[in-house]
Amino acid sequence: MYGKAFAPEYRGALGELSVNSSLEEVLARAVEQRRRAELAGSALESAHAGLAVAESARRLGRVTEAEEAWKASYRAARRAGDEGAMAWAVWSGGTLARQRGELPLARRLLALAAGLAERGGDVVARGYSLAGLAETGRIQGDYRAVAELHEQLLAEARKRGEARHTVWALEGIAQMHRNTGDHDKALEMFEEAARIAEGADDARGHAWALRGMADVLSLRGGTDRALALLSRAETTCREMKLAGALAYNHKMRGNVLFRAGRYEEARDVYAGALEEFRAMSEPRGAALAALGLVKARARLGRDLTETAAELEELRGRLGGLGLLHARDMVDKACAELGVVPGPAGSES
Repeated sequence: MYGKAFAPEYRGALGELSVNSSLEEVLARAVEQRRRAELAGSALESAHAGLAVAESARRLGRVTEAEEAWKASYRAARRAGDEGAMAWAVWSGGTLARQRGELPLARRLLALAAGLAERGGDVVARGYSLAGLAETGRIQGDYRAVAELHEQLLAEARKRGEARHTVWALEGIAQMHRNTGDHDKALEMFEEAARIAEGADDARGHAWALRGMADVLSLRGGTDRALALLSRAETTCREMKLAGALAYNHKMRGNVLFRAGRYEEARDVYAGALEEFRAMSEPRGAALAALGLVKARARLGRDLTETAAELEELRGRLGGLGLLHARDMVDKACAELGVVPGPAGSES
């Protein structure tokens, strides 16, 4: 049985904030609480407030503010001598690094956070840090290395009745099943994640689960239902001002439209998502949106030689982010479009 989802990253005086609190509201309250804590000379409360600043800013796409905030939170936690608070700050930094496409840095920071959490006796911070490591490996495409960790974290979350982490783990495992071709299992797990998230009032987790469901349904030709699910998820993203989730939602809408042969619509949606990712300095999302945009333009008659050159550039960009499946992604696109990769590519 799962209780209501909670947000352990909102700590101290901000602990009553909901997982669904408006991020603009969280940021404003956290900045004010940090100011009060600094005036009162409370290093630990300053660390807690700084963490909330970092996380709300990160999710709003304000990466410079988030970077400054997590580092300030860590310094305050170190002054307070609280390794649990230090762990939360470093976890936030690692999560931001992953969002920015700095995957090796993300792994280092998240491993450091897990160690700090273990020494500080903060079970939840340790779980979040290990989850971050698992998600980083999954994004890289290193499924063999992180599948067992995902399953372990899912079992722990179920045992504790922790809805938010159960939803996260289900979505991660579902994504791996989707990417390895087991669409039935993927859809089953995304649907379970959606049910748990909705029951626990975890709007963010529910939006991500709907996105996953839409992806799998689209692969099966269920275009209308997929678009309807994405529209539901988009409403949540806009209400909570989840900039990153909204951009990925739009990128998935482009995928659905592309699969349905609606190339002009797909082109426009991909272009919009690309701008959203660029605005928040999210290189992985930007590269994936650019890949979709190249494919849509090719279907609309773009010169195949230019398309091949663009795909080769994207191969290098995706590979440079540490994505192990970058070559496969681009090779699949080349095969779909009938081009030979490289600056001098020509029609197959």
